[in-house]
Amino acid sequence: MTQTPIVPTISSGTAGPLGAVHLPRFWLKQTLDRAGRLAEGYDACGEGFDALTLEDLKLDRDETIAFIRDTRPTYMQFERWVLDKNGGSISQGAIDRHNAAILGYDHDDDKAAAMRAASGIADPDVADAVTLNAIEDLDEVHRAVAGA
Repeated sequence: MTQTPIVPTISSGTAGPLGAVHLPRFWLKQTLDRAGRLAEGYDACGEGFDALTLEDLKLDRDETIAFIRDTRPTYMQFERWVLDKNGGSISQGAIDRHNAAILGYDHDDDKAAAMRAASGIADPDVADAVTLNAIEDLDEVHRAVAGA
């Protein structure tokens, strides 16, 4: 049986109970990659939001990837591990700073314009990476199921 690749459609703006945005998407991409199911073109651990999330939550990249690869945790098990790696808690201020960095990031003008054009977004003011990336994910799902 062929395993169908999966587009990680959880938005970078989504948070779990810990409150850290992008963390659920990071876990999903790692989980899909571990299973050999991450859709082509998606980095399991890229240099953008993935790296920022690891840095902000004081997580070692290799150790975090190994934990997900070797343990196959549920999302909540992963959040508990993240907390354990931070001595049992992460301050609300640290979570707020992380979330502001993710939610406040805009793609550069050229990239945002190209993404808007590719997705048919008419509003020239849409530049935030969370929104543009989420629409790009939905477009990928559409292409996969509609044969477009």
